[in-house]
Amino acid sequence: MYRLRDFTTALALIFCLLIPFLIIGFFIKLTSKGNVIFWSERVGQNNSLFRMPKFRSMIEETPLIESEKVENPNFYITKFGRFIRKYSIDELPQLWSVLIGDMTLVGPRPALKDQTELIKLRDLHGISSLKPGLTGWAQINGRDNITTKEKTKLDEYYLNKRSFFFDIKILISTPGKILSAKDVSH
Repeated sequence: MYRLRDFTTALALIFCLLIPFLIIGFFIKLTSKGNVIFWSERVGQNNSLFRMPKFRSMIEETPLIESEKVENPNFYITKFGRFIRKYSIDELPQLWSVLIGDMTLVGPRPALKDQTELIKLRDLHGISSLKPGLTGWAQINGRDNITTKEKTKLDEYYLNKRSFFFDIKILISTPGKILSAKDVSH
């Protein structure tokens, strides 16, 4: 049931957002050099690695480490990138990852390979058994402004309470959280 929901929703959203995707791509190309899509290697279900697409919001010369570890991350973010990050528009290409089954609509956000503390804590609490999500309980309860331990607690809560209706609650809450642009660090 989850996979059918994910596949049909991702397919419908990709179809509906095709024109906005093209417009976003145009502005990315207009405002900075480089590819429209940035492919990031992420840690997926059971710590398997997969490549996750995002609209490129940073300059090409940005170090390939988590943005919290980059000295002066605002230096690397493009002007248009700041806008698409603020409203999580840069995340929309991840619908492709949902469509092909690397991700789900709701789950813990996929970790970067160098987020070793997060990966270890997720292993310890069984969270790594879940497929990563486009949105999740931690995203609507803090986004960027929570610690790794707080994120793990929220992900563990989701693991223990996970149900179709809990996912619906998270999906319904996500747009309001995104539009408020609250808890976005950069």
